[in-house]
Amino acid sequence: MKDKKTLVIILISVLVLIIAGAIFYIIRQKNQFNDLIVQSELFKEELEDEYNELSIQYEGYKLQINNDSLVAQLETEQLKVQRLQEELRTVKATDAKRINELKKELETLRTIMRGYVVQIDSLNRLNKQLEEENKQVTAKYQQATQTVSQLSQEKKQLTQTVQIASKLDASNIVVQGITNKNKTTDKIKKMDQIEVQFTINKNITAEPGEKTIYIRIQKPDDDVLIKSPGDLFTFENKQINYSAKRSIEYTGEEIRLSVYWKIEEFLLPGTYRVDIFADGNRIGYKTFKLDK
Repeated sequence: MKDKKTLVIILISVLVLIIAGAIFYIIRQKNQFNDLIVQSELFKEELEDEYNELSIQYEGYKLQINNDSLVAQLETEQLKVQRLQEELRTVKATDAKRINELKKELETLRTIMRGYVVQIDSLNRLNKQLEEENKQVTAKYQQATQTVSQLSQEKKQLTQTVQIASKLDASNIVVQGITNKNKTTDKIKKMDQIEVQFTINKNITAEPGEKTIYIRIQKPDDDVLIKSPGDLFTFENKQINYSAKRSIEYTGEEIRLSVYWKIEEFLLPGTYRVDIFADGNRIGYKTFKLDK
């Protein structure tokens, strides 16, 4: 009887030990499973951060380039990243298989990104090269424009210099009254006409040919002596009256001339002025006095 009780006690003890071991094993497995869940959650969060970082990189590269085709491709890849990122958020931490698949997808997307980075770098280098070439072309254009402007200015100055050099010049101007007996006088009452003598100087740069010399005699009251209101010539883009004119054949050599004004009106004593014109230019002037 005693042996039987002892056997029962032993069996119960063994059973308790088995149950205790089973409980310990189950608790240990549960703890390990919980640890795995926590690690899986952390891995999932890290993977989400990596997806988010990749999406941000795509956004940044889109802002760096000015190529519609490449931007469209980057947009497509970014949408793919965002779609997988959204799927990752909904995947349970216990679905290790899908999480690992999304991890591999991320690596593939990164490889694709590196290919785009190479294209973007190449495009940026090309853009910088084109910008530098454009700067050089712009600089050359500005230099050429400046040169043309300078040449144009020099041509204008040369033209002005030639025009000035080719302008006729009257010198040794003498104005005197002439009587009807062809004698000189400064008395108005004895004068029959006014003689204007002058020399057209030698000028080999002046264009030879027929020239019309205009004489304009201005009275002390600034009125001009004229025979007809229609006696006009052009000076400084205006039509003005002349007193007398004379046509000559100019060869470039010095020539002495006389032009006469026939007195047919009353003249006041005082200071008069004679201006001489040719080719639209004033080429000389002289003041003189007439007495009663």
